Amino acid sequence: MSPVSISEALKSNSYPGRGIIIGKSGDGKYAVSAYFIMGRSENSRNRVFVEDGRGIRTEAFDPSKLVDPSLIIYAPVRVFENKTIVTNGDQTDTVYDFLNAGKSFEDALRAREFEPDAPNFTPRISGMIELKNGGFSYKLSILKSANGNNSSCERFFYEYENPICGEGRLIHTYKHDGNPIPSFEGEPRAVKLDKDIDAFAKELWESLDSENKVSLFVRYICLETNKEETRIINKNV
Repeated sequence: MSPVSISEALKSNSYPGRGIIIGKSGDGKYAVSAYFIMGRSENSRNRVFVEDGRGIRTEAFDPSKLVDPSLIIYAPVRVFENKTIVTNGDQTDTVYDFLNAGKSFEDALRAREFEPDAPNFTPRISGMIELKNGGFSYKLSILKSANGNNSSCERFFYEYENPICGEGRLIHTYKHDGNPIPSFEGEPRAVKLDKDIDAFAKELWESLDSENKVSLFVRYICLETNKEETRIINKNV
């Protein structure tokens, strides 16, 4: 799978939903992670990312307009020891708790399924970076209904050892806009990653549909020092 630019992967898609990108920077010095959210409803668009320790959480931009927090207020990013967890829902906490109990990323996600938001049954997408010996590996997962049939949950796991410089993998919740919205199909897409965090964040943000995009998180972790550099962009400011 040849990598494409972030723009090529996303710019023509008005509604990929929520998305995760993980990979290695173009200069090979950083483990890269990104998470974006989009929204069609006022409730979904009424959000911002805020830092929470070494992670982030979603928060209502205007609390007076918050209708149902159940699927939109959560911690997308948490850090457990040498592992950075990135997900599109409260399964972030499930993964964190399972790791803390000595269990695995896969164990945690086998305890969960897609979101109960009929008729879309939004997939749960999750990723995890594990730093080790001056390098890293990462995992991605998607839990989705069987082509919109909520009686069956399909779980897919992807593992990436010794990632290639300048390449990452993109997974998002929806194939494209629709009613109901079709779930993502196929394996995570290979995308090109810039060596500079600000250039990458700018390209990714500008590749998301201007009407539907809500917030973006990007983190570069230096593989030599484990120092984290983070960028957050919110449409609501």
